[in-house]
Amino acid sequence: MANLFSRHAHDVFETGFYSEDFDFEVRIQLGQAPYGGSDVGEVLRTIADVKDGDHEGWHRAWSALGGRLTTQAAASADAGHRASAAAAYLRAANAYSPAVSAAAALGDEDLLQHTFRAHRAAWDAFVDNASYPAERLAIPYEDTTMPGYFFRADADGTKAPTLILVNGSDGSISSMWAAGGLGGLQRGYNVLMFDGPGQQSMLFDRGIPFRYDWEAVITPVVDALVARDDVDADRIAAYGISQAGYWLPRALAFEHRIAAAVADPGVVDVSQSWRAGIPKSEMELVEKGEKEKFDRGMEMALRYSKSVARLWNFRAKPFGKDSPYDTMVEMLRYRLDPEVAAKITTPLLITAPEKEQFWPGQSEQLAAMVPDATLQQFTADEGADYHCQPLARLLTDARMFDWLDTRLRR
Repeated sequence: MANLFSRHAHDVFETGFYSEDFDFEVRIQLGQAPYGGSDVGEVLRTIADVKDGDHEGWHRAWSALGGRLTTQAAASADAGHRASAAAAYLRAANAYSPAVSAAAALGDEDLLQHTFRAHRAAWDAFVDNASYPAERLAIPYEDTTMPGYFFRADADGTKAPTLILVNGSDGSISSMWAAGGLGGLQRGYNVLMFDGPGQQSMLFDRGIPFRYDWEAVITPVVDALVARDDVDADRIAAYGISQAGYWLPRALAFEHRIAAAVADPGVVDVSQSWRAGIPKSEMELVEKGEKEKFDRGMEMALRYSKSVARLWNFRAKPFGKDSPYDTMVEMLRYRLDPEVAAKITTPLLITAPEKEQFWPGQSEQLAAMVPDATLQQFTADEGADYHCQPLARLLTDARMFDWLDTRLRR
């Protein structure tokens, strides 16, 4: 890493810290700094000795940082320094986040459970020490519940507009603090974060996979909010990040009590990011229903490349299927058809970052499909390129909340 900085420290924004996966995680970590979710020196020191593609080293480095920050936070808490404890616990939770992803990619279930427990313990300790009043919720969902965290903008419980944060496919709940959480609280919104099917605790603790029909998830969340005395039921907003750029619009086609929403970015077809790496001839096997041939070809590819196998296993697990074919068939259901999009009556802001690497062009497609949609461009010149603008979260918050405030007539 030292050689990288000596070569081109001034243009790392363009050239990247690592190749795709590690680089994106570093950008996410750095982007959380303005919200207290990381400290720049800690991030740069943590990655300094980890080589590109070294998932074991990646896990060790981030776990070490998480452990050190947790110890620091506990010492502050024991001494009665609540603000310092909260700050360190939040950074610890976020440090453990890439370690959780690394453990999941490595396929070590014991390591994953241990790392996730450490991450969630740090997050829960942050919640207990945060300056905003927080309440843990068990949101009814089918025959079980979804874990949620409700942060109040005002300590006295005054009725307020409320923002639902919908996470993506593999993001940690602590990352939502910098993705609309603190920004909403600072502007007088209550904020609700939760794990839905296939996300974090719902997947790791209960084995509950993703589902394409996210209205079955959002409607119970809205039900829980409208029943509260501290929520203005006429001013409930929602923000969906990453893969939730599909889930949230899908839900809005059926759940109309949300007054305004943001998709960051817009996603029309989740499978595009997968199909880009699969030969066309193999995808034709899926379309023809030739399960055995597709599975045989994929199994050979996964045996040939450890990196491909690692990525596939990590991304496929939340879909809850036993074979590559069944995973792809399930994923193809994650599409927003024009007839469904036309049912969305909620005003929708859709971000469109330059260099979107997972679903390029889909924000524009979604904007053309939704009757009351606003497309918001983000550019490299603003430091706001790549998926979900990882290094421009302050700018994202400004544009998002200014738009929401106007729509909610605040």
